[in-house]
Amino acid sequence: MKAATQLRKMSSLRALIKHVKKQGRLSTLRVPEGLGVRLPKRLPKALSLDEMTRLLESPDESTPEGLRDRTLMELIYGAGLRISEAVELRVEELELDQASIRVTGKRGKTRRLPIPRGTMIWLEKWLRDGRSNMVKTPIAQVFCGARGGQMSRGVAYSLLQKHKARAGIEKTVSPHVLRHTYAVHLLRGGADLRALQELLGHESIATTQVYTQLDLDAVAENYRKAHPRG
Repeated sequence: MKAATQLRKMSSLRALIKHVKKQGRLSTLRVPEGLGVRLPKRLPKALSLDEMTRLLESPDESTPEGLRDRTLMELIYGAGLRISEAVELRVEELELDQASIRVTGKRGKTRRLPIPRGTMIWLEKWLRDGRSNMVKTPIAQVFCGARGGQMSRGVAYSLLQKHKARAGIEKTVSPHVLRHTYAVHLLRGGADLRALQELLGHESIATTQVYTQLDLDAVAENYRKAHPRG
């Protein structure tokens, strides 16, 4: 079996044993710790600046739906949000006067993120001209679905596929790809790895380093150019 299959089956076995022990049956069963198997690290390909620009410009911004799509993509890319953080973002967590937002990530950890000026323009425009035309009954979230309720992760993924096709992009495009693109573009711009760790909401710097592995060639090239012995 492939590593992913082994790990999935082991996870199911652990869950079953915990459930049985919780019921007071087979209490002597030991929950297996692991298989010594690791999944290979597969990182998405970051979009180029040109591809990212085409993707952002693909929605029809004259419609509320297009304005929503543009703003959602701008925010995921502009702040490096996870898709769950984007669709669950609440209006009360926006700090427009300070060009920042408060995001609650994994394990309930809250972080404050700066919003680029270009992203702020679209966020304000969506709140002013788009959201009020789509939200039918009051909701706390910034983004909504076609019927005016809270947007689901599935809807967010689908709209990305639609705009990927419109933009003529052949690479895989998903919310995680936009988040990865954010990390890579910041790294190329000279962002500090520790600062990037905080922005992405990673507990471990090792996780942030994984995000940036695909950009090591560019880093190595800059290093060779900058080093006196390069």
